[in-house]
Amino acid sequence: MSLSRPRKPRKTVLTAALGLGLAAGLLAAPAASATPDGVAAPLRHSAQYAGQEDQAQNQAFFDAVMKSVASKRAESPGARVVTIRYSTANAPTFRSVIGRAAQIWNSSVTNVRLQEGANPDFQYYEGNDARGSYASTNGHGRGYIFLDYKQNRQYNSTRVTAHETGHVLGLPDHYSGPCSELMSGGGPGPSCTNPNPNAQERARVNSLWRNGLAALAAEAAPSSS
Repeated sequence: MSLSRPRKPRKTVLTAALGLGLAAGLLAAPAASATPDGVAAPLRHSAQYAGQEDQAQNQAFFDAVMKSVASKRAESPGARVVTIRYSTANAPTFRSVIGRAAQIWNSSVTNVRLQEGANPDFQYYEGNDARGSYASTNGHGRGYIFLDYKQNRQYNSTRVTAHETGHVLGLPDHYSGPCSELMSGGGPGPSCTNPNPNAQERARVNSLWRNGLAALAAEAAPSSS
């Protein structure tokens, strides 16, 4: 049975990506159904869902989202919780799953909150891609998460989505970890359905958003003469 073609991201030059790809190694351009019109194919190190990680690409996506949030945070510098806004307009099939993943993270950490809304810091997209789901950045303070149909049938969809959302919050892949570790992705196999970050992952996210934004604010502040 064929699946509907995904809605495509706006024209941007995608320069980095990461994720839960099902094909091993460094792959060529994505399938036509998953490639934005007129966009150069990004360099995606799309590891096996249970394979190797690419921490540099994780960091690139996190940095892009953090910069996007930091530019808006100047409007309310006294806020105690950082709000990251996302859009599900291009992933309607997964809207409820994305909502559950966001709720899981919002109940797990205290320094950052995910909220669906206008002027998003990143977006979700859906479609078919042999490499599976991944997170990508255009290198200019914006990014998106792509959710692959097949992978979300093979693996627990809430776990896949919460895992990819973990990249937004700064966590790298760690496929060799146990099922109790969200960022182990598909390493434990399809039978693993745990969608919750463990204590170490929760602490890491809280630390990243507390210290990371403080560092960005200090960097942006005018130097005193």
